[in-house]
Amino acid sequence: MPGRLLVLSNGHGEDLIALRVLLALHQRCPQLELAVLPLVGEGSAFAAAEQAGVLRRIGPRRQLPSGGFSNQSLTGLLRDLAAGVVGLSWHQWRLVRRWGRHGDPVLAVGDLLPLLLAWGSGAPYGFIGTPKSDYTWRSGPGSAGVAAVYHRLKGSEWDPWEWALMGRARCRLVALRDGLTARGLQRHGVRSLAPGNPMMDGLEGVPLPAALVGHRRLVLLGGSRMPEALGNLERLLLALDAWVLQPPGEPDAARLLVLAPTGSRPSPDDWLPLLRRLGYAPAAIPDGTGAQAAWSRGPVLLLIGSGGFGRWASWGEVGLAAAGTATEQLAGLGVPCLSLPGPGPQFKVGFAQRQSRLLGGAVGVCRSASELADRLELLLREPSLRRALGRMGRRRMGRAGGSAALAELVQQRLVDAATAAG
Repeated sequence: MPGRLLVLSNGHGEDLIALRVLLALHQRCPQLELAVLPLVGEGSAFAAAEQAGVLRRIGPRRQLPSGGFSNQSLTGLLRDLAAGVVGLSWHQWRLVRRWGRHGDPVLAVGDLLPLLLAWGSGAPYGFIGTPKSDYTWRSGPGSAGVAAVYHRLKGSEWDPWEWALMGRARCRLVALRDGLTARGLQRHGVRSLAPGNPMMDGLEGVPLPAALVGHRRLVLLGGSRMPEALGNLERLLLALDAWVLQPPGEPDAARLLVLAPTGSRPSPDDWLPLLRRLGYAPAAIPDGTGAQAAWSRGPVLLLIGSGGFGRWASWGEVGLAAAGTATEQLAGLGVPCLSLPGPGPQFKVGFAQRQSRLLGGAVGVCRSASELADRLELLLREPSLRRALGRMGRRRMGRAGGSAALAELVQQRLVDAATAAG
């Protein structure tokens, strides 16, 4: 029998990681039935693979007001409760329990919620722990404050109840994002591995088109959670204005290209009110860029493209970022970033500072538009600084190839083991 696997993921970044692993697993086991239960949002990252017959999405799905970050604010929690998060979670729990009665394995991607559901299935399960890294409290820049003391006492950013679930006999695979974090859990008896980071797969890119040679190039990342993403983009574009309008010192400011790759949201139509409010006008799309829309204002040419991250990311000299996974990927490609935290619910000051520590300062946290403008001026003026920060980002994110390594482990420890037991 070909077998079945249920995958649980709890966020847009986790969906993307799960998707890469599942595509690699499908190549190894094309007859394996792959079911995906997105715990947060609609799981739009899986839509193309579902249409191609690689997998199927199951279970109830709903876009929550907090975007899955209700643990970061009381307001977000209350809004999620009003939107029916308790009923949604109950239905998801019951579905996972029904799946587990057949003994088919479960793969959890994310943090505590999918891990807890996988354990509750009663079936063999594996875990890909995506968000936590011991780099966030063992290295700078800045201090993790009280959190660092707490994690140092534990010896891991993961909590005791999480490593207890990872250490169960039914947990056949624990894969973490880096060797430092894996070693921390090994000291607590968890058989954890760090086979590679799937976040860096599929980002080969294409050569820079001739039409763009000579431009200063920025990558603009506002995140994928609406409406927060539009607020993030507005703050970053206003900060860019502060750089363009500051006293001369950057001679190439007259040829400034801003690349804004997005997922399904915000769509080009979502951008319209924001860009018109800021005074941008439609412009011609340069050849070879694959952009869906182009807008200009003064010296700035802004290109927008859904699904354009893999094509555009490596073209950037500096990233202006208020995103999670995409910012880490950009830094992993060697592109230093500057972030500008906002009111959230995701990209707040604490999140941005943690991201900066994770990446060893390859992402610099700015507290104001003027600070971002000053630091952008420095980065564009100093290629040696850009290269040094780029090397740090690559080191912290690791090389591509993690998806294939994880797919092999999932096949061996979950799929093949379940088939043999059956």
